[in-house]
Amino acid sequence: MYSKELTSKKRDEFEDILEERRVSSDLRYAMKCYTPVIYKGLSPCKPNAIKSAVLQSEQVQYVIKQLAKEMGESPDIIQEEATEILDEMGHRMQLGAVRFFAFTLSKIFKQLFQRVCVNEEGMQRLQHAIQEHPVVLLPSHRSYVDFLMLSYLLYTYDLALPVIAAGIDFLGMKIVGELLRRAGAFFMRRSFGGNRLYWAVFAEYVKTMLRSGYAPIEFFLEGTRSRTAKTLTPKFGLLSIVMEPFFKSEVFDTYLVPISISYERILEESLYAYELLGVPKPKESTSGLLKARRILSDNFGTIHIYVGQPVSLRTLASGRINRCPYNLVPRHLPQKPSEDIQEFVTDVAYKMELLQIENMVLSPWVLVAAVLLQNLPAMEFELLIEKTLWLKGLTQTFGGFIEWPDNLCAKKAVLSGLTLHSNIAGLVDGHVVLNDKGGEDGAVGEIVFRRALAVLMCATYRNQLLNVFVRPALVAVALQMAPSFRKEEVYSCFSFLRDVFSDEFIFFPGISLKDFEEGCFLLTKCDAIQTSQQQIYPTDKGSGTVSFLSAMFRPFVEGYQLIFRYLSKEMKEAFTEKQFIPAVRNFVFQLLEKGSTQCYEALSSDMQKNALSALVQLGAVKKKKMPNGFTYNVNQEAVSKILDMFDARIPVQKPVAARL
Repeated sequence: MYSKELTSKKRDEFEDILEERRVSSDLRYAMKCYTPVIYKGLSPCKPNAIKSAVLQSEQVQYVIKQLAKEMGESPDIIQEEATEILDEMGHRMQLGAVRFFAFTLSKIFKQLFQRVCVNEEGMQRLQHAIQEHPVVLLPSHRSYVDFLMLSYLLYTYDLALPVIAAGIDFLGMKIVGELLRRAGAFFMRRSFGGNRLYWAVFAEYVKTMLRSGYAPIEFFLEGTRSRTAKTLTPKFGLLSIVMEPFFKSEVFDTYLVPISISYERILEESLYAYELLGVPKPKESTSGLLKARRILSDNFGTIHIYVGQPVSLRTLASGRINRCPYNLVPRHLPQKPSEDIQEFVTDVAYKMELLQIENMVLSPWVLVAAVLLQNLPAMEFELLIEKTLWLKGLTQTFGGFIEWPDNLCAKKAVLSGLTLHSNIAGLVDGHVVLNDKGGEDGAVGEIVFRRALAVLMCATYRNQLLNVFVRPALVAVALQMAPSFRKEEVYSCFSFLRDVFSDEFIFFPGISLKDFEEGCFLLTKCDAIQTSQQQIYPTDKGSGTVSFLSAMFRPFVEGYQLIFRYLSKEMKEAFTEKQFIPAVRNFVFQLLEKGSTQCYEALSSDMQKNALSALVQLGAVKKKKMPNGFTYNVNQEAVSKILDMFDARIPVQKPVAARL
């Protein structure tokens, strides 16, 4: 049985890096003597030297010759194109720009945040890692502040500034884009399509920076900011690029450093809620940034940055990856990674994200939001405090990392959260209510939209708790779905739910049984269930815990039921994602207007995309690549069958593991 002791882990201490900034000169800080220690005493490599090395590399030259031959063009023309790609992509890090950011960000961060806390031990571990081997920084991604904050942090600690993979959209911000480039950003297109030259130049650029080891490379495994504060499933392209020099024995080792950045209040919270409800995302622009200045008068609480233990790629690959095949082929020849390598890259990506999740810091408000969403439209203040304290205990039992303000009683901690998040909820006549702006006046559609905004903003904070609870909660939901308490039937339901929600939550691939055992272990630990050889059943004492966990995940179960219902009835023809999202949103919106459902979270485009992706993986929807994107075809009978399993009308059909 699963028996990891989840609460015994010693956590690092945090230091507030803004404390000193509040009492000393920002100008002196920005102009300080900055001499970062770097990899094995290398001297910094000039950006132009990197570009030359990339253009002259055997890899890029090979692709240029191949393309010239295929297209009947002169290699010089394609070489010119490669130079243009590099000019668009490359960073031009300059100390002057770095100092400008150090000064400006000091002013901005002191205005926006009460504290910026970092684990000092993590910074010391990072300092050692940077001197030993090439380092890849892998931060979580919840806000645009993430990459600015990390560079600011490394500058504060006199460490080499990272070169950061940024989306090409930032180049649309005229002055800011160029400043970011000079502070270490290099720019990548959102998709490369089949552009072999772009891929070759980009991959070689990243690998050249990594091999030279003069600066850590930073990118976001999630690929984009999470609009829901849940960790997004990882993207593998950049990770496989940074691993390749190790596979080809060009470097002895590479350190991967997971970094968890937790926000007490997220700057873009309302923007995200609008975006999830279909209001288009504003384009990145300098004028947009200037308009956003008004947030400087707002308070965004505390940020916690947890720099995780550097993970050695050599150790991860030991006994698992055979590097010989790479060394049998000339290094400059493009090679498709073997299935073993692809599986390894996938496993490492999920491992890194699970490490990010493990070290996320949870504020008391996260607990308040989770309790409040189960007690809408309003909840007695005293009862909310009582439930929040109960949930705090349960979260700690399950291994959650809660940072409770020093010496603050529960009442003050809850009040402090309500003050910070007064745009989401407030205290009215002894009750806590969602702030859906303007009460009951206005058209029904407008009331639904305002309520949905408030629910989605509140859910952003509850979502931070879900990864701590997902395994025990899915066991709790499976107990309610299964036709009996027989372990095989409960496990079948758990495994089905885990497959359906595989894009919603982060699960390490291929260990469904281990996840089930962890869920059962945690529920047993808090006396919510008892298990025998053949059975799992809820205890009388634990019925409240099982009900709470089921209710916490009910928006996902109900949301998926609504989306599957829509697909099983309405979608007869092939469709694109662009057609599907507004159509299903409209379907759910009408149900909310009629009062036929209270599942506001089903309006979220994130949930809608994940539900569609789940059906593709379960084989109930066919996804077909077309010249201008993908089309989808629904097998309505298969979707209806999955819906019936969800509704517990028919037993879940799932091959059961023999070892239960």
